[in-house]
Amino acid sequence: MPEQGEQNLGPEVYHVPVMLKEVLDGLAINPAGIYVDCTFGGGGHSKGILSELSEDGKLIVFDQDEDARKNLPADPRVIFVPENFRHVGRFLKFHRSIPVDGILADLGVSSHQFDEASRGFSIRFDAPMDMRMDLRTKTTAATLLEELGEGELHKLFEQYGEVTNSKTLARTIVLKRTSLPLKTIHQFKDAVAECVKGNPNKYFAQVFQALRIKVNDEFGALEEMLMQVPALLKPGGRMAVIAFHSLEDRIVKHFFKHGSITEPVTDEVYGKRNSSPFTLITRKPILPSVEEINTNPRARSAKLRIALNAES
Repeated sequence: MPEQGEQNLGPEVYHVPVMLKEVLDGLAINPAGIYVDCTFGGGGHSKGILSELSEDGKLIVFDQDEDARKNLPADPRVIFVPENFRHVGRFLKFHRSIPVDGILADLGVSSHQFDEASRGFSIRFDAPMDMRMDLRTKTTAATLLEELGEGELHKLFEQYGEVTNSKTLARTIVLKRTSLPLKTIHQFKDAVAECVKGNPNKYFAQVFQALRIKVNDEFGALEEMLMQVPALLKPGGRMAVIAFHSLEDRIVKHFFKHGSITEPVTDEVYGKRNSSPFTLITRKPILPSVEEINTNPRARSAKLRIALNAES
């Protein structure tokens, strides 16, 4: 799912699957296997997986955005779970589908979410500062702008958005919110216009990215999901992750290499012990081709990593 993309692909396009062939090749689909798509979205990757499954195969798809349900195929092999993928283990157990042959996670925001003005993800429209992927939750971007302290805002924009003047931006928000409303996109952009450095579109894309990641606890959800994967995958089962943010990619890379989110355990005799159950299929991330980026500019920052569960 694209990161920071602001190109309008048109209302007929819900989401263009990124590196579809590379994902399918990397998952090495077992026709009778059980597969999980953690981020169903427009269903592009799921459609590709289904095309390689026999009638005995099964695909379990997760998406916390209710809009995604509209894209479900009329296919008895598909089970839709309307939840965040951080709950993957619980629902796979509920559906008696452990272990699985493969798991896919295409992180970030779908094209549909960017292009649906009312959702507040895109700088191209005026709408409430919302940015919730799951509309059942309460915290919005406007909530963060109203309630977070200056230090929290500084850290947020610096870490999640890599905003160059994040400290100045945080101070400006705290000062302006005492007298100006920051509930809509235009209100927010007008209030902090003096902070913009360089290209305004790029600057606000980074700011919005940081708010969105925090609103949806995207990194926390990713870490929770990854920690469950070794117990869910069959020996020889594969996981493919597409990341669009450097911090997301770093989390995935570290987990595949070390089998944990935290730093590896240090042994007094042997040094750092590698307890990862994974064998890396991709030593370096797979990147989209020039042709794909030309066709789908939102793919430009995508990185695909694939690993195999080597534990028997």
